[in-house]
Formats: sequence, structure tokens, C-alpha cells
Amino acid sequence: MTSVAAKRPPETTANRPRVVVLGASNVTRGISTIVETAQLALGGPIELYAAFGHGRSLGLYTRVLGRGLCSLLDAGLWRALDDRPRPDASFALLTDIGNDLMYEVPPEKICRWVEKILERCQSVARRVVVTELPLASIERLGPRRFAILRSVIFPRCRLALDEARRRAIEINDAVRRAARERGATVVAHDAAWYGLDPIHIRRREFARAWNAVLSAWNVGDRGAALARGSLRRWIQLGLFSPEKRAFFGIERSRRQPAGALRDGSTVWLY
Repeated sequence: MTSVAAKRPPETTANRPRVVVLGASNVTRGISTIVETAQLALGGPIELYAAFGHGRSLGLYTRVLGRGLCSLLDAGLWRALDDRPRPDASFALLTDIGNDLMYEVPPEKICRWVEKILERCQSVARRVVVTELPLASIERLGPRRFAILRSVIFPRCRLALDEARRRAIEINDAVRRAARERGATVVAHDAAWYGLDPIHIRRREFARAWNAVLSAWNVGDRGAALARGSLRRWIQLGLFSPEKRAFFGIERSRRQPAGALRDGSTVWLY
């Protein structure tokens, strides 16, 4: 039987578009769709550098269900890209910015983290996309659903709904301003992407949502096609290991790149 996992790829893949993806739970859930959408937009295999994970913070070390994750600012991908020249075909996405709001990090600190990450994105990619917070979805959120969300996903959070909304607007305004000052493309969330869960994109909306988010990367008219999905790719990406991971305090390391996909795309995970 043929294994799903591919053999180890070479550490460099010349002349392929570089794609940097930074996020949290929406990237974790949608990474296979994101990869396919980027491949469609850019016309072939990519070199993917990604840092994501449930509950991931911009600037804090976090633990979710026993798994420890360094912040996006501390992710090893920045070190990996330091010595590599920025190619002309290079793209970056920063999304899932709202977690730190629910960790009760002051908005001004979150904004400084966003600015630092955007500056780093500029140094490694020529086209940068950042998503807003899902304000329309948050606005529809009632007190009862907010209380459930807070207790299940962010049990240590004590923010009231009105204060969470106020901070979300403040952070979102700062994100838009920081992106505009740095020439990044800002993409708003469509309320139709969300259901009862106000912060996680519904699976049936994955293809449309990520196509809209990454539309600024389109080469010619390639972005018109929606990702169709691939069970093989989804399994393969799930089996790839990041550079560092910790479960209940036990840390393990994995040399990168983590592997290659069937089309030759190389995957580096952090």
C-alpha cells in the first residue's frame, strides 16, 4: 500500500512562489483549502511556510488542550527565512487576529504585535494580505452565545460582551490603519461565512471564504476557480509535524521542511 506521507523534499525549491501563512484555528481547520487556493491563484506548486494552531497568540506562549504553542512573533519561520532572499513571487497572509482579545491582552499591545508581524511579513513577501476581525459576526452575537463561547473556548476570559465588542472595533481599526500604512491588502470577513459559531468559518464556506481572502494574490484570472478539496492532501498536511511542538510540557523537534505534497509543493511548519 502506498503511504500518504511523501518522501523528504529538498530544503530549497527554486523558482516556486513563496507563501507565508500565519494564523490560528481557522488556518488549522482550513489549511488544505488555503494551500489549494494558493496553488490555483499562483498557477502551480508553492513553497509554504506556515505557523498556526488552535488558540495561537500573536505575542504570547499559549496552551490549548495540553499543547503548547509559541507566539507567531516567536515562530521559527522568521529565522528560517532570514537568510533567504525575498523572491518576486512571494506572498503572506496574517489572519485569526482575535484570540488575544479573548486572552484580555490590552488592545494597544495587540496593535503593536500586529505592526511588528506586518513589518516582518514585508521583509519576506512582496504581497501581504491581512484579514479584519469578524465584526459582523461578533455584532450578531447575543449574551448567551457569548457566554457559551467564552466558557468553552476561552475559559479564563472575564470580558463582558459589550467590552469585547468595543475592543474588537478598536483593534480592527488599528489593523486597518497598520495595513494601509504598510501597503498590505485588508480583507473583511463576510457574515455569511459564519453560523452559530461566530469566530470559525463554516466548512461548507471554506472554498468561497479563502478564495475571497487570497484574491489579491491572483495571477491573471486563475483566482476564478474554487478549491475542490482533497482528502489525500488534508490527511497529508495533518501528518506533517512542525519544527517544535509540546504536549503536557514534553517538547519534540522536527527538522524542516516537514514534507512535500503530491504536486511538489514544499511545506515548512512552525
